[in-house]
Amino acid sequence: MEKQKQHENAILAVRDVPKPLQWVTLSLQHLFAMFGATVLVPFLVHLDPGVALVSSGLSTLAYIVITKGRIPAYLGSSFAFISPILAVKAFGGPEAAMMGSFLVGLVYGVVALLIKTTGLSWLMKIMPPIVVGPVIIVIGLGLSRTAINNAMNDPLTQHYSLAHFTVALVTLGATILCMMYLKGIFSIIPILIGIITGYCYAMSQGMVDLSKVAAAHFFSMPHFLIPYVDYSPSITGSVALIMMPVAIVTIAEHLGHQLVLSKVVGQNFIEQPGLHRSILGDGAGIVIGSLIGGPPVTTYGENIGVLAITRVFSVFVIGGAAVAAILFGFSGKITALISSVPTAVMGGVSILLFGIIASSGLRMLIDNKVDFGNKRNLVIASVILVTGIGGAALHFTKTLELSGMALSTVLGVTLNLILPGREAAAPSLLETEAKKRSVAS
Repeated sequence: MEKQKQHENAILAVRDVPKPLQWVTLSLQHLFAMFGATVLVPFLVHLDPGVALVSSGLSTLAYIVITKGRIPAYLGSSFAFISPILAVKAFGGPEAAMMGSFLVGLVYGVVALLIKTTGLSWLMKIMPPIVVGPVIIVIGLGLSRTAINNAMNDPLTQHYSLAHFTVALVTLGATILCMMYLKGIFSIIPILIGIITGYCYAMSQGMVDLSKVAAAHFFSMPHFLIPYVDYSPSITGSVALIMMPVAIVTIAEHLGHQLVLSKVVGQNFIEQPGLHRSILGDGAGIVIGSLIGGPPVTTYGENIGVLAITRVFSVFVIGGAAVAAILFGFSGKITALISSVPTAVMGGVSILLFGIIASSGLRMLIDNKVDFGNKRNLVIASVILVTGIGGAALHFTKTLELSGMALSTVLGVTLNLILPGREAAAPSLLETEAKKRSVAS
């Protein structure tokens, strides 16, 4: 009955093709919803935003093909990989980060194959909410220093600047006001509106240099980073240990998005076309990005929000947004404009954004009713939080180490598997969702 009701309320169903003008308008809505967050990630990890847009569009199109055009999901730059990419770039450069991303995509492929052949139960055992929730908190709080440094410091001197911090606070304030008070489609793009507001204020303070924007061509080739063309690919143990464990968290995030998307659209995407296909599509997107120099991608909650508000579920609209993102990526003017945004603006919006990431981990623990009166849960969460935020590291050799979020993830998974009382400690994500559906019906 719920499925029927959802479809009766849909303006466009998943396989419906919109009219041309409607198609363009609806696709641009999705483009604006993902734009702010998708370009923020390459800005923070010093990758080409144009490549990130192209990667986002190509990844989304690949995802649509792999899922047989049955899941209206958009893939944008993943914030979970900011810290790992920065860590890898510090000793191996952007080339090493791309090879690490490639490995993550392969992990997605292996997980998809295992789900296809063995089901979901093993996945739920290694990533219950008591592991995933604290790791998500670590992702958000671990990035807090980056956000504050960008917000408070002059990028040229790396010293405290009241002027730059004021720009950050204006950006933060505008973003918060948009989230709290704007309605409809505008409530879905507070990041973009906040960046625009902060940019205009920074311009009034003389912090914006538009000379490169004026000199840029409307159409230009992004700075792709292609293996065997721009560099000789190689993978080290440190790169693998830093990047690959993050897949545990992002796959759990992917599962959560699929559950929410299934509710919004009124179809069970976990069963049809299947979680294995959606995870494979996500992994294929990460591989595509790694082969052209873009950051890893993930399905975007912002675009799920657009689906919920507009009740337009057409996968063709999502595909249109992907094509538009690719075209934007080849615009020199747009890439130069993104690059001209002061770090203080990005720092201001990052304060809220990284805090929301951490808070979403806390929300996962609350929604799944994780009992911290249970010593097992208390131990797992405590170890993950302190080792992850504190930056603990295992140095195996001079070039091989497991540190930060990756180490905390491995420790959390290990403790969850070896400590007694796993079944009674907390339900899995799917068990919680099943209870919610039962109560709703």
